[in-house]
Amino acid sequence: MGFLNTFLELLGFGIGLPFGLLIGFFLFVYSKPKDTVKDPVVRPLHELDTGALLDILPDIPLWVKCPDYERVDWLNKFLSDMWPYLDKAVCAMIRRTTQSMFAEYIGKYKIQAIEFEHLTLGTLPPTIHGLKVYETNEKDLLMEPAIRWAGNPNIVLVLKLMSLQVTVQLVDLQIFAAPRVALKPLVPTFPCFANIVVSLMERPHVDFGLKILGGDVMSIPGLYRLVQEMIKKQVASLYLWPQTLDIPILDSSTVIIKKPVGILHVKVVRANKLLKADLLGTSDPYVKLNLTGEKLPAKKTTIKKKNLNPEWNESFKLVVKDPESQALELQVFDWDKVGGHDRLGMQLVPLKVLTPRETKDFTLDLLKHTNISDSRDKKQRGQIVVELTYVPFREDSIKFSGPLDGNGEMGSVSGRSTPEEAPLSGAGLLSVMVQGAEDVEGKRHHNPYALVLFRGERKRTKTIKKTRDPRWNEEFQFMLDQPPLHELIRIEVKSKRKSFSFRSKESLGHVEINLDDVVYNGRINQKYHLIDSRNGVIHVEIRWSTV
Repeated sequence: MGFLNTFLELLGFGIGLPFGLLIGFFLFVYSKPKDTVKDPVVRPLHELDTGALLDILPDIPLWVKCPDYERVDWLNKFLSDMWPYLDKAVCAMIRRTTQSMFAEYIGKYKIQAIEFEHLTLGTLPPTIHGLKVYETNEKDLLMEPAIRWAGNPNIVLVLKLMSLQVTVQLVDLQIFAAPRVALKPLVPTFPCFANIVVSLMERPHVDFGLKILGGDVMSIPGLYRLVQEMIKKQVASLYLWPQTLDIPILDSSTVIIKKPVGILHVKVVRANKLLKADLLGTSDPYVKLNLTGEKLPAKKTTIKKKNLNPEWNESFKLVVKDPESQALELQVFDWDKVGGHDRLGMQLVPLKVLTPRETKDFTLDLLKHTNISDSRDKKQRGQIVVELTYVPFREDSIKFSGPLDGNGEMGSVSGRSTPEEAPLSGAGLLSVMVQGAEDVEGKRHHNPYALVLFRGERKRTKTIKKTRDPRWNEEFQFMLDQPPLHELIRIEVKSKRKSFSFRSKESLGHVEINLDDVVYNGRINQKYHLIDSRNGVIHVEIRWSTV
């Protein structure tokens, strides 16, 4: 009898415990909160004790706690007014994006269809609790908004499995994130930036409820924390800095800024049987050469007086930006002491016919113009002989300096860093971009321009009238046989009065930059305090590319 009682007790415990837990779970999952909700008690901050203040501290906007974050009520008002339209636009984009993704699962796992039954982001827009804007030396706009969204979306997804329909509903979505948004590069084409680059500076907080067949599965013990960690890890692996989400705004082909990629070595050897342009049956020829698509002045050979078969044997170097589309333009002119110079002939050589680092000889028939199919002029204009060598830059010669977070610091005139592998030998191109200056102040006038002085060469920017903060954005190039180690480049800022005066020019400051940093790092982009200026600062970007 005792054994039978014990057996029945164990049997009842084994059946009753799981049955009770199952009933309790379903009652908990499908139970609904009471409709009566008490109104919160609103009290002034000075009446709260320390514990209550600590509880509400995370909800205080960042512009209150951090002085470098700005209050953006106007932007929140804009989001609030635009939210009904943004809701429809974003939902339509989600439908288009997920349509192809859902189509991959049709027919697998006996899935007949996957579609949205309801898709709306609700009536509550995100709120920006503060905005931090960074000032950088690059051509971009960098900002960090603190975004919080406690939304009421209604997103219901229906999976049709044979004759069964499974509904999955997302409810009570909350997202707290601090993304870094960069608009770059800034370009002179509306909307004035080519891409939006987004990255997360820390793991976002994501909270939501998930109902399957009407039951809140997130109430299952342990599942909520597991899903939270999975979402955070997945989002972090995709978009946590330095990973980024790039959103193109403008077509790259229309806004791309072409940088030098190589040097074209041109040797003008000689010309044969040129036209007789002078009255005495001779000519005074010289050659102008330049690359198509460039606004730089053309390079010229010397003038050979009274010679129809001149020999020059003169070498030139031209900076190449696009070897696939650019061509070398050669023009032979007859020099005249009075009046314009007569063109004896011309010819084009596409750079794409050249093999990198291989010298190729060309004997070219001179034409009146580049339209070869024009049969109106069959006159023999002679020939020109040239030697061409295209030498591209080394891809690993450019090493970017500066902090990765884009915060530009004031540069120092001296000092350098020495990586283990640095381009310490070989010819190359030194590019100097004079971006602009700030707080340059003259005693008599404010029409600043900049002078770049290097190895006896003088390059000058345009003059900006009546300003203390000029923006030049002009680039100058120096082709060198060896890296400029232990050399200085001098940049002067001056002002010039338009009208005649004994003191028409005035110095606004200068700076001397040690080029060792450029050689070792490949690039510097910094602001320098001007010497002999009270508060003047000049912004310069210098690159060194080796061949």
